[in-house]
Amino acid sequence: MTNLPTNAPSTHPLDPLSTAEIQRASDLIRQRSGLGEHLRVAQLLLHEPSKDTVLKYQPGQPFQREAFGVILDKSSGDTFEAVADLHSGQVRLKKINEPDSEFGQACILMEEFAETERIVKEDPGWRAAMQKRGLNDAEMELVQVDPFSAGYFDLEHERGKRIVHAVCYYREELTDNGYARPIEGVVAHVDLIAGKVVHLVDERVVPIPRKKRNYNGEALGTPRSDLKSLNITQPDGPSFTVDGWQVQWQNWSFRVGFTPREGLVLHQLSYDDHGQQRPIIYRASVTEMVVPYADPTANHYWKSAFDGGEYGLGKCANQLELGCDCLGLIHYFDIPAADDFGQAFDMKNAVCMHEEDYGTLWKHNEFRTGIHELRRSRRLVISFFATVGNYDYGFYWYLYQDGTIQLEAKLTGIIQTAAVAPGEAYPWGGMVDEGLGGPTHQHFFNVRLHMMVDGEQNSVTETEFHPVPLGPGNPYGNVFETRSRTLKTEQDSEGVADGRRGTYWKIINPSVENSVGNPTGYKLIVNPSPLMLAHPEATVQARGGFATRHIWVTPYTPGEKFASGDYPNQHPGGDGLPKYTAAGRSIENTDLVVWHTFGHTHVCKPEDFPIMPVEYAGFLLKPNGFFSANAAMDLPKEVNRHSVQNAEQGGGDEVPCCSKAQGE
Repeated sequence: MTNLPTNAPSTHPLDPLSTAEIQRASDLIRQRSGLGEHLRVAQLLLHEPSKDTVLKYQPGQPFQREAFGVILDKSSGDTFEAVADLHSGQVRLKKINEPDSEFGQACILMEEFAETERIVKEDPGWRAAMQKRGLNDAEMELVQVDPFSAGYFDLEHERGKRIVHAVCYYREELTDNGYARPIEGVVAHVDLIAGKVVHLVDERVVPIPRKKRNYNGEALGTPRSDLKSLNITQPDGPSFTVDGWQVQWQNWSFRVGFTPREGLVLHQLSYDDHGQQRPIIYRASVTEMVVPYADPTANHYWKSAFDGGEYGLGKCANQLELGCDCLGLIHYFDIPAADDFGQAFDMKNAVCMHEEDYGTLWKHNEFRTGIHELRRSRRLVISFFATVGNYDYGFYWYLYQDGTIQLEAKLTGIIQTAAVAPGEAYPWGGMVDEGLGGPTHQHFFNVRLHMMVDGEQNSVTETEFHPVPLGPGNPYGNVFETRSRTLKTEQDSEGVADGRRGTYWKIINPSVENSVGNPTGYKLIVNPSPLMLAHPEATVQARGGFATRHIWVTPYTPGEKFASGDYPNQHPGGDGLPKYTAAGRSIENTDLVVWHTFGHTHVCKPEDFPIMPVEYAGFLLKPNGFFSANAAMDLPKEVNRHSVQNAEQGGGDEVPCCSKAQGE
C-alpha cells in the first residue's frame, strides 16, 4: 500500500515532524547554537503541544509547530535542549549539563559506534592485550568492538566524561558472528569527547572459543524441504482506513506517532460505541527498558543497557520487509528522522500495520436447540522492530474487535556471551556451546499509559482475591471473596502483582455510570512477570527503580515522560518513577498516568544460540464494565472462501463453521 509522503504538510497538532520540518528545525538550531561542524543531534522530534490544545483542536484550525532537540557539542561535551518554533524561526536553547544539574549524558550516537572501534584499535594498551591473547596485527583489524553504555559506578576517570565501555569479539572474517568468540578479560573505557581510552581492564587470559557459529544462509546448510506455502490474501482490501497519521478500524480510532527514544506511539485511542466516540487512552508508548546482567566479572558486571534512554528504540528501528517481517495486506509508515549531523532522512517502512486472523472470538454450541454460533477474531497489528546491538526487540500493539488492547514485546537476536576456560564451570549463567557461556540477565520494559477512560478524570482500583475461613458463611469451604479498593495516592499500593491473590488493577471513570450502575472501566491484566533481582544498593536498581514494581500511578504532569528520567545514560540514579512518586500525590478522580513494568528473566541455554527463538512479554487492557454487552456481538457470520475452496479441491467436506453444529 502507498505510504504517506514524509514531506506532506501537517494536518493535525500531533502529526510527527515532516522531513522538511526536521531540516528547518536542524538548520535553525545550528544557526542559533553557533556550533557549526561540532553540532551533533541526539534527538529531534515534535515538541508535542499541550493536551488541552490537542483536545480543543478542530480540523482546519491553525496550530503551532515546534521541534524539540537534544544537541551535543562534540568539541566540549556540552549538551543542550533546544525548542525551535517552525513558524517564527525562534529557538530557545538551554545548556543542561551544568555541574550542579541532575544530568547523565545524551544517548549514544550512531557515529560513536564507529568512533569507539577506531579509538580502541589505535590504543597501544589494547593492542598489547590482544597480542597477549595471540592475535597479530591483521587479526586485530577484524576484531568486533562493541560500544556499551557504561552504567554508573562513580569511577574517577569517568566523572563528568562522556564514556562508553568497549568489549571485543574475535572474527576470522568480517561477516562472522563475533558473539560466538568473545575476548574475555579486556574492557576499554573510552572517553568519546577526548577520543581516547582512559582506562583499560586487562585480566587473566581465557582462551577464545574456537567454534564458529555463523547464521548466514551458507553456514546454516540445506534448509527443510517439506514446508509448503502459506499465503494470506484479502481480495476485498483491508478493513482499515488511513488518512495521514490517523487510522480507523472496526470502531477503533487512533493516531500514529513515533519518537527517537520511544519508537512507536499511539495517540488518542478511542472506540466508536454505537455512534458515541469514547476515549480510552490519550497517549501510549514504551518509554524505557533495562537489561541488567548477573555476572560479577570484569566484562559483565556493569552491563545494564537502558535501550530507550541510552540508545533510542526509535533510532534503532529496522526497515521492515514485506513477506518476511510482515505478512498480508500491509500499510507501512515511513518515519521522518534526523541523523547525528542533523540531516533529515526517511526511515523507510519503519512501522507496519496489518490485520490478522486470531482464531475464535466467541462461540456456543447449544445441543438442545441445534443453535450453533461462532465468530472469528480479527486483530489490527501496529508494530516496529528495533535492533540494539546484539538484541532485537519487536513491539506489537494489537487492537481487538471486542475492545481489548494488547502490547506484546518479542525478544530475539543474539545473547551476550562469555568465554569459559576449558574444564571450568560457568556459575553466572548457562553454557551454550563448548567454551561459551551466556550470562543470566533480565529484560524489563515500562509502558506509559496516559489514560482517558470516558474522559480526563480517572481513578485506579486494586483488586485481590482472598479465601474465606470455614464457618456459617462458608460451610463447604468453596467461598472466596473479592476485595477492591480505590487507590488514593501514589504510595497507596506496593504495585506488585501477586499471582496467589490474582491481583489486578482497573482504571475507572467514577463520574460515568455503566449499564449496571458501576463506573466504566478497563482492567489491566498483568502477565506473569519478574521484578528486578539486583540488590537494593546496586547502582542498576537506583537507576532502574521503575523495575521494582509492576504498577505505578501518577497524576499527569507534562514533564514526567520517562520511567527512568530524561537522561539515564551515566546517571547516578534516583530519577524517573521513584522520584516522580516520592511526594505521594493524589491520584483519585484526576488526569492520571498508569506505568506498567513487565519483563523476562533469561537463563541462557544451547537453544538460544546462534540466534534465540522469540520470547514474549507484555500485557492486556480489557474492557471491564466499559460496554453494556460483548462489543463484538454484531460481527457478521463469515466463512473463509479460500478454506472452502481448499477443502473442495482436496476432496474434503466443507462445513460452514459459523452456523452449523456437529452432525447437521
